[in-house]
Amino acid sequence: MQLEDIKTIGVVGAGTMGQGIAQICAQAGYKTVLFDINGQVLEKAQKTTAQHLDQGIARGKLTEADKQAALHHLMFTADTLQLNCDVIVEAAVERLEVKKSIFRELADINTPNTILASNTSSIPITQIAATVPHPERVVGMHFFNPAHIMKLVEVISGAATAPAVAQTVKALAAKLGKTAVMAKDSPGFIVNRVARHFYVEGLKLLEEGVADVETIDRLMQASGFRMGPFELMDLIGVDTNYAVTTAMFEAFHYDPKFRPSRIQQQKVDAGHHGRKTGNGFYSYE
Repeated sequence: MQLEDIKTIGVVGAGTMGQGIAQICAQAGYKTVLFDINGQVLEKAQKTTAQHLDQGIARGKLTEADKQAALHHLMFTADTLQLNCDVIVEAAVERLEVKKSIFRELADINTPNTILASNTSSIPITQIAATVPHPERVVGMHFFNPAHIMKLVEVISGAATAPAVAQTVKALAAKLGKTAVMAKDSPGFIVNRVARHFYVEGLKLLEEGVADVETIDRLMQASGFRMGPFELMDLIGVDTNYAVTTAMFEAFHYDPKFRPSRIQQQKVDAGHHGRKTGNGFYSYE
């Protein structure tokens, strides 16, 4: 499939990342279907989309006509059969079996020409594609949070990914206003492998009582980072960040330098997932 053949884009998962991905696809003029099994999550995504577009208008980046055009192109649905699209981006929870199940279902309701992309930040594309018919059309398309603002997209080729598919996805990312980088199917790809210790070392400092959360964040900001590790984990989602660290710990055969933090696990167990739940390393209530 070539870029000009893409008319419809599906997004699976209406959480923070899925909502943002669907929004930019609709803004680019694509008929976009945002799917989630949870009606409340879909309702929240619909409100968030409108808020993001209004913020764009307030900053002078969009017009009211741009907003209405984007909303016109965007459908919110809990009906799987609506996901009959040219490209589908999966943005579900970071669990391999969940993603494999989703991709098999998508393969059943689409033609072999449909490109199946995963927004995974850590799970190998080769593993996701292993049980999918025509694995050559499975590719990684990893956006960064917030997806409607961040410019970078990693395009990851699994062992079976056709080079033409990866190139089409790279071209699609450019059409969405993003800067795409090509990556091999290695643990954490590029960004999460490089950035993992930004979080892990900050958590180790906290575990050892060297400094508190706010002090560590302020020190990192004073060093040139826009956000400290704890602020950023709250923005991304403490649960998502923990899942990525756990996956990389396993992928690197339990190398101690990737060990997940007990403090972070406690936050996840308590349901303190960051901004989206109102509590994380900071309180947002």
